[in-house]
Amino acid sequence: MNNMQKTYVPAENRYDEMTYNRCGRSGVLLPKISLGIWHNFGGVDVYENYRSILWYAFDHGITHIDAANNYGPPYGSAEANLGRILSTDFKAYRDELFISSKAGYDMWPGPYGNWGSRKYLLSSLDQSLKRMNLEYVDVFYSHRPDPNTPLEETMGALDAAVRQGKALYAGISNYPHELTRKASQILRQMGTPCLIHQARYSMFDRWVEGGLLDVLEEEGIGCIVFSPLAQGLLTNKYLNGIPEGSRAAKANTHLDSSAVTPEKVAKARKLNELALQRGQSLAQMALAWLLKDRRVTSVLVGASSVNQLQDNLKTLNRTDFTEEELKAIEQILAE
Repeated sequence: MNNMQKTYVPAENRYDEMTYNRCGRSGVLLPKISLGIWHNFGGVDVYENYRSILWYAFDHGITHIDAANNYGPPYGSAEANLGRILSTDFKAYRDELFISSKAGYDMWPGPYGNWGSRKYLLSSLDQSLKRMNLEYVDVFYSHRPDPNTPLEETMGALDAAVRQGKALYAGISNYPHELTRKASQILRQMGTPCLIHQARYSMFDRWVEGGLLDVLEEEGIGCIVFSPLAQGLLTNKYLNGIPEGSRAAKANTHLDSSAVTPEKVAKARKLNELALQRGQSLAQMALAWLLKDRRVTSVLVGASSVNQLQDNLKTLNRTDFTEEELKAIEQILAE
């Protein structure tokens, strides 16, 4: 029997194994591992597959699902597919879910379909709510800073979304640390504090350590990490070259084959050896390494299969590191 014929009944023990972190200084708890639908949930993907992934996620305590207006492909299709499942399988469980969306990158043609104007952000949110069959999202993000729009206007749009009841919380993504501090202060003055910052962070991409994590701690803002596995570079996928069908082998993806450098592959191999000594896969160790920092609320993982998500969730079996392990990791990354 395939998913199309099944009625979804969530696991009764779905909260037994997941652990949750407080998001900044807010009242919100987020699962240490959250599910992002950037890839594998679009119109080009298989409904039964991503439906199974969402079921498995919720059955194992993943309450947070992260979307954005232009996830697909095509644009909007990931939200529409999520909306179909939210209005059927998950309809009775909306209050157990924490759903986010974002606007800030290219979405539709013309001057009002990109960046950070009030016009774009609020129009995009209305479209996202229709696609997802929702009355509100739990958090709405400005997906990136706009150098040509006053920060007050962009933050004012987030504040308006919350006041209109279309979002419960405001968030920002991809903002550098000084701009994050300013955005946080503007939102606080408006009475809508910034809940969360979504930032790219991995062993291979540590820009957030240059001030952003400190600002988030000072401002009481949570941090949710995207691309924690460097688009697959921190998995065993590329340890022996670029396999057919992998993200680096495909056109029009966010991992170019040129990013799979001999230097990174050599580091990944050494990290993999250390992970195996810890009883983990490389991906599991890379996720655990991010979660060791108490300023990191949650890590966003993508999944192309239930097995992949299952593997990522096993990270939570071992999130501690010895001093020797941390030193060894730093040494490998510095080479």
